[in-house]
Amino acid sequence: MDLALLLDRFGDPALLAIGGAAIGLAFGFFAQRSRFCLRSAVIEFWRREPGEKLAVWLLAFSAAVVAVQALILLRALDVSGARQLATRGSLSGAIVGGLVFGAGMIMTRGCASRLLVLSANGNLRALLSGLIFAVTAQASLAGGLAPLRIAISEWWTIEGGAGRDLLAITSVGPWGGLAAGLVWLAAALWFSVRSGWGLWKWAGGIGAGLTVAAGWWFTYGVSAISFQVVPVQGLTFSGPSAEWLMRVVSQPGGPVGFDFGLMPGVFAGSFLGAWLGGDLKLEGFKDGYGMRRYIAGAILMGFGAMLAGGCAVGAGVTGGAVFALTAWLTLASMWAGAGITDWALDRNLATAESERHSLPSGPVMAP
Repeated sequence: MDLALLLDRFGDPALLAIGGAAIGLAFGFFAQRSRFCLRSAVIEFWRREPGEKLAVWLLAFSAAVVAVQALILLRALDVSGARQLATRGSLSGAIVGGLVFGAGMIMTRGCASRLLVLSANGNLRALLSGLIFAVTAQASLAGGLAPLRIAISEWWTIEGGAGRDLLAITSVGPWGGLAAGLVWLAAALWFSVRSGWGLWKWAGGIGAGLTVAAGWWFTYGVSAISFQVVPVQGLTFSGPSAEWLMRVVSQPGGPVGFDFGLMPGVFAGSFLGAWLGGDLKLEGFKDGYGMRRYIAGAILMGFGAMLAGGCAVGAGVTGGAVFALTAWLTLASMWAGAGITDWALDRNLATAESERHSLPSGPVMAP
């Protein structure tokens, strides 16, 4: 692909949007077919029931890390100017935001990217939660929740540069990052083999991870040849969700770029995957409690994502692949917050339900 020729033909905004749509299409398709979901992986991990969902997430995460670090070593990618590394960050925002996001993720039964994927399959619960997530994200960015977000972010900050780069802090460099990614990949392969040989688990998990690397590579490639300032970025869903919300309710919207194409691309890719797999199905709420739970969870996720600087994919996988300190803190906090919330809300209920079904269904006869 000659990006220079494409840039001359389409211009910066259109090329970035087309690239975002194409990469989003691939991510949506792979995520839908593999059932890629951090929430499901966290539940399997904390309940000590490692299975296919944990394997898929590990495949995606390790594939993203290995591919990104390989691109850096091949000098096909430079992430030193990326927001996750170059700008001032918040450690308190990463920790608190990650905990809050993790709690909300359990309550809505999916992270931000999963809600978008499920919405394209006809899941009305995910659609409503996604809209509330976007509204809350915008309110946290520049609305009524912004003062609270800023206040928490200022508790503990860190300057951009080497201090935010785990590979620089540990002095292992990209080779160390590649080695760490290969260790994660080995763990992913072990869990994958242990949980079975499903085609879409392997292809979808690895494919989803490679699209994260593709996002980094594509935006860097455009930035290197463009006369305009083009941010080097990967996949994320919190900022683009808020951006698309404002495009719908207020004109003119923000500038056209990579994020502009990403969201529709993911939606289209997921719809395609569901159509080919026979998964298109309208689903709604069963009771009022479920709706209240989803709404509350979406609010927590929207605020937590903007406080942490990204969602489960944006901070967890995209930021984790470049070894940003705040991203890894966010990811660890998401796992912790989700585990605590699952234990408090769902695990005891699931145990009681299992015990109830194990009891004899008929009357017990006296001897």
